[in-house]
Amino acid sequence: MAEDIKTFNEEANEYDASQIQVLEGLEAVRMRPGMYIGSTSKEGLHHLVWEIVDNSIDEALAGFATHIEVTIEEDNSITVVDDGRGIPVDIQEKTGRPAVETVFTILHAGGKFGGGGYKVSGGLHGVGSSVVNALSTQLDVTVYKNEKMYFQEYKRGLVIDDLKIIGDTELHGTKVHFTPDPEIFTETTNFEFEKLATRVRELAFLNRGLRISITDKRGEEDKVLTYHYEGGIQSYVSFINENKTTLFDTPIFTEGEMEDINVEVAMQYTADYHSTVLSFANNINTHEGGTHEQGFRTALTRVVNDYARKNKIIKENEENLTGDDIREGLTAVISIKHPNPQFEGQTKTKLGNSEVSRIVNRLFSDAFERFLMENPPVARKIVDKGILASKARIAAKRAREVTRKKSGLEISNLPGKLADCSSNNPKETELFIVEGDSAGGSAKSGRNREFQAILPIRGKILNVEKASMDKILANEEIRSLFTAMGTGFGADFDVSKARYHKLVIMTDADVDGAHIRTLLLTLFYRYMRPVVEAGYVYIAQPPIYGVKLGKEITYILPGANQEEELQRVVEDMSNGRSKPIVQRYKGLGEMDDHQLWDTTMDPEHRIMARVTVDDAAEADMIFDMLMGDRVEPRRDFIEANAQYSTIDI
Repeated sequence: MAEDIKTFNEEANEYDASQIQVLEGLEAVRMRPGMYIGSTSKEGLHHLVWEIVDNSIDEALAGFATHIEVTIEEDNSITVVDDGRGIPVDIQEKTGRPAVETVFTILHAGGKFGGGGYKVSGGLHGVGSSVVNALSTQLDVTVYKNEKMYFQEYKRGLVIDDLKIIGDTELHGTKVHFTPDPEIFTETTNFEFEKLATRVRELAFLNRGLRISITDKRGEEDKVLTYHYEGGIQSYVSFINENKTTLFDTPIFTEGEMEDINVEVAMQYTADYHSTVLSFANNINTHEGGTHEQGFRTALTRVVNDYARKNKIIKENEENLTGDDIREGLTAVISIKHPNPQFEGQTKTKLGNSEVSRIVNRLFSDAFERFLMENPPVARKIVDKGILASKARIAAKRAREVTRKKSGLEISNLPGKLADCSSNNPKETELFIVEGDSAGGSAKSGRNREFQAILPIRGKILNVEKASMDKILANEEIRSLFTAMGTGFGADFDVSKARYHKLVIMTDADVDGAHIRTLLLTLFYRYMRPVVEAGYVYIAQPPIYGVKLGKEITYILPGANQEEELQRVVEDMSNGRSKPIVQRYKGLGEMDDHQLWDTTMDPEHRIMARVTVDDAAEADMIFDMLMGDRVEPRRDFIEANAQYSTIDI
């Protein structure tokens, strides 16, 4: 046996100290940037801005900064300025270098660890400034402090020169300017103004009284937006509900502090059938919720039920309202400030501190109970809304049971009109939702039966923005879709059971097709949102024109420049020869199965748009505006955006 081991060691690759690599300074960040900012895609690029802005926000949370300015410069670099205390410039004892240099060149260096610099802060890893420095071709910092202006510059994380005084000033604060490194961000180094503005606005809502401005200098004229909300998250709820019918005018606001943890809750009920609950911890959007959201939900359910029973609105022999019943139509924002938050996972999307659930529960319960007692008309509206939701839930349960009894089988049986594929591997299968039977026929004939399934739908499905769950489940087209996907629905929804990881909306390129697409997207966003968040939803891009000359044919996709592209293709194909034939495809049914495959379904040649939800609150408002009850916001939107329409009416 010893001989066998000797032979193995001789043949194996050596693994000794010479193979252990030590990365100096910020080399590790440049080697594995995804470990520090999530990715080097568009999301990672924009994350750089928030790492710097978070430092300025921390100054605001500590009570020293009142104004933050974010600027996209002409060359697509970023400048962030605040009027806080200014990063310290004296010598840091351990490194022997100025503190500001230490912050920008050493990982896990900052004022967020000992408790002396900041009581509460957002970025707790202490890697923000140094990581941005490492991933930028150039970064410079100017500190306004002690009536002096201090300046230092870096290139790809390396110090160019010692910190120096460049002048006198009466200002106080910090200015950071950086240019993202295209060697790292190979996908794009172009910042999206709207994406940055959305987050800037959110930060202004979350930090009551703070003024944050964002400027884009890349156009002919500077684009400037300034956000300042004295109402804080109460203003945030009003903003989200701007296009909704609310049950009472002013959002309820509660605030309290316990064990050094500050808790704010703002909430308002609408006539809608869905809820929007956003939660934040130290300004970080906890998309997956966590203990603060859990404490709020528990308290809300208990307090409403207790009030309803004490006031005999719910009788002794009646069941309590469920959490889902009470949250129907609710818009709520929960924001906590914690001196030592614990986030689950690298992405910081779920708060894990166990004590927070108890603290939020206690603080919100006390304040909400008092509000209900002092405002009986509002309290009654909240309870009545929950009772109405409860009746719809019971009706929906009966509808499911009736459906099962009629078939004698579970609802999970596949719908008859589904032309399924042979593969059972969800990672490779695709479900095309096709408008109309004729297009469905072409799609069924032209598809690859191994991995592509077809589900035809007739006409326009129910607008779920205006319907309760029992009415939604009574709609045959919607039931067929839920069943085909295999995810279940309502409380039973489970994205891990999705039978297809590509759900493709394929509708005609006309007004009706656009309407059907919007109805389907509303359904997915409201009742299948995990499928959207997982990146499973796509929109097919069938051609709007076919230009044919002999056997040669060129297809043109719909878009803002479709007419110019058509003219260019016609001219190119003519080229002194006979004039080509131009066909306008107003419907999918006008293409035969081969054309549909070649242009829209063949993975080798097709173009599809993936549907994403970058900002939940923004998406929520858009769906309310497009599909809700109020006509005025929808009319304003159409009038403002009609000029951008590419649909030939």
